[in-house]
Amino acid sequence: MGIIYEKENQVFHLQTKNTSYIMKVVKQKYLSHVYWGKRIHTPDMENAQLNRLIGFSAVADNEDKTYSLDFVCQEYPTGCGTDFRIPAISVVYGDGSRNVQLLYQDHQIICGKPKLPGLPAAYVEKEEEADTLIVCLADPVQKLSVELTYTAYRELDVITRSVRIMNEGEADVVLEKVLSASVDFETADYDLITLPGAWGRERHIERTTLRSGIQSIESRRGASSHQNNPFMALAAKDTTETTGAVYAFNFVYSGNFTAGVEVDQVFKARAYMGLNDYDFSWILEPGKDFQAPEVVMVYSSEGFGGMSRTMHDLYRRYLVRGRYRDEVRPILANNWEATYFDFDEDKILALAREAADLGVELFVLDDGWFGRRDNDDCSLGDWTVYREKLPDGIAGLAAKIKEYGMKFGLWFEPEMVSPDSDLYREHPDWCIHVPGRMRTECRNQLVLDLSRQEVRDYIVSTISHVLDTADIGYVKWDMNRHMTELGSAGLDSRRQKEMPHRYMLGLYEVLEKIVSSHPDVLFESCSGGGGRFDPGMLYYMPQTWTSDDTDAVERLFIQYGTSFAYPVSTMGSHVSAVPNHQAGRVTSMAMRGDVAMSGNFGYELDLLKLTEEEKEILRGQIIQYKDLRTFVPSADMYRLMSPFEGNHTAWMFVSKDGRDIFAAYFQVLCEVNPGIRRMKLTALDPEAMYEVVGEDRDYRGDELMEIGLVVDCYGDFQSRTWRLKKREG
Repeated sequence: MGIIYEKENQVFHLQTKNTSYIMKVVKQKYLSHVYWGKRIHTPDMENAQLNRLIGFSAVADNEDKTYSLDFVCQEYPTGCGTDFRIPAISVVYGDGSRNVQLLYQDHQIICGKPKLPGLPAAYVEKEEEADTLIVCLADPVQKLSVELTYTAYRELDVITRSVRIMNEGEADVVLEKVLSASVDFETADYDLITLPGAWGRERHIERTTLRSGIQSIESRRGASSHQNNPFMALAAKDTTETTGAVYAFNFVYSGNFTAGVEVDQVFKARAYMGLNDYDFSWILEPGKDFQAPEVVMVYSSEGFGGMSRTMHDLYRRYLVRGRYRDEVRPILANNWEATYFDFDEDKILALAREAADLGVELFVLDDGWFGRRDNDDCSLGDWTVYREKLPDGIAGLAAKIKEYGMKFGLWFEPEMVSPDSDLYREHPDWCIHVPGRMRTECRNQLVLDLSRQEVRDYIVSTISHVLDTADIGYVKWDMNRHMTELGSAGLDSRRQKEMPHRYMLGLYEVLEKIVSSHPDVLFESCSGGGGRFDPGMLYYMPQTWTSDDTDAVERLFIQYGTSFAYPVSTMGSHVSAVPNHQAGRVTSMAMRGDVAMSGNFGYELDLLKLTEEEKEILRGQIIQYKDLRTFVPSADMYRLMSPFEGNHTAWMFVSKDGRDIFAAYFQVLCEVNPGIRRMKLTALDPEAMYEVVGEDRDYRGDELMEIGLVVDCYGDFQSRTWRLKKREG
């Protein structure tokens, strides 16, 4: 078992391959946190867990004046009691009181990992892959029970946490705050790592020193957002890419969230993550329960690289589902930047013929195929084909593209409605809105209220009809605005603050129904690019459009930052036209292709405008990527040079068996007379010989790691890639 319970001392010891997570029941009632880090033997509790009374802190027990909940490390701290730090739960009981006291009741240890009803979560395929501890706490006065669920993966250094709350009393309970994880650290001597950004500049890396008070990230937008990804990590001061301690947290949720760290008066740190209480409450009726989303927690003693590789393995093996979890993804061409809304069937077929000739395997028709969609001010919600553009319909177009030897893909934005649409005219109350308030539009659209069953049924029915009546192998599921005027005509006045979370539960219900009934369709999520790049969406769709910004230089930052938590197998990464449509920059076709190789490869440009020389470059890129996709999506990624630290970026991928290697190097601006520049590889067998494909040269592994490969790049926006194979014997 990966979970040990020492009954005499009431100690829980969760073990993964290389880590330990230890808790103890103190005074027969308080669940306290003892340790999280490298795997150790169960320690002496008197040494491992210290307690003392600090000034102006109340005692938890009048019989013991030395025990203070305001000092001791806790597992699930409560509000309005003797701990003045950030609580994990806030409740209003039927009598109006708010004091919550959760005491240990019992526990159970099981093999495997139970599912979370209605929510995405990491899973196991065999029971022996993980062990789960469920600890039951209860408020003896108010009959409120809380189950803390911990799953420890045996072969991955991952622990997941979630919380279920049960109302066992006779009156309604109002949940005002529910966090899924809270971890106390004895020291605040850490840096906080987050992935902030904006549209077109998602998931840049920010590293700040912890200070007294609260440092936090959050989204109040109704989506996990471009602005703050639901990921954070605490890192020791000396942590680098390859060495040092890292504690990482990632929220398996796609809506409003909060995460942060509080440093208290004696310089201890409390890390937390969960639902954002900004616009949240939940009326819990007697006999009902509330399930909070899951948090993934990873400890690494091998720096940020070790942290990322662990998270990548978890998400590839135990989060992404379905056929395309393990199958290679097709190389696609998307018409959007070639035509925008200005297309007809002849233009689409001309692009598709060119794509097929170059070796593309999937042709995607983006926005503009439905209703009377000639621009972005109408027709969202009316998922019927625009016959003036496509006289033979989607089924006819898909059949013609299949004749070219390609699959056909289609863009949808099912969560939105245009005020100028048949759907809105028929059901104006189906959008999120507040009566009497202006219905604010963004991109000329409103958000459908997925907290309502009839809205969810409509989306499932209309999208499924399109997928069932045409040969569609790929869907791009977009979402292009955030929530405003939060209100639902389907909820009474007491429950209006439940709407944002009910929306997410509704979205997950819709996705589960559509994805499970169309197992052969490759789904890619999108939200104005990377505005909903989170583990929750990856549970339903194995890849996400990483950013609307396809500029090769900007993508170095975006993809490097994204890789802190998410594997390249989840990143949509395409070659686009120059001058780039978002940044206006002109980069070489070679660099654009080399950057896009580190993701799910494709093209976003007008293939009919390419020169013959450019077409030959594309053919070469497609051949190269067809080789790389056999191992890169499942390989271990090593980040070698950071774009956040200089003019050069480099990363490499090593197959799980160590036999295949792909390395890439990028130079942003030319340096005059720079001298010799080398790129040192890593994670190779120092005694083995490696062939550099195409160079007719072999190098020993220790030479590649200690001396490296010479990099010759002349000019701005240059790149080099190497394909290496380990020699047998």
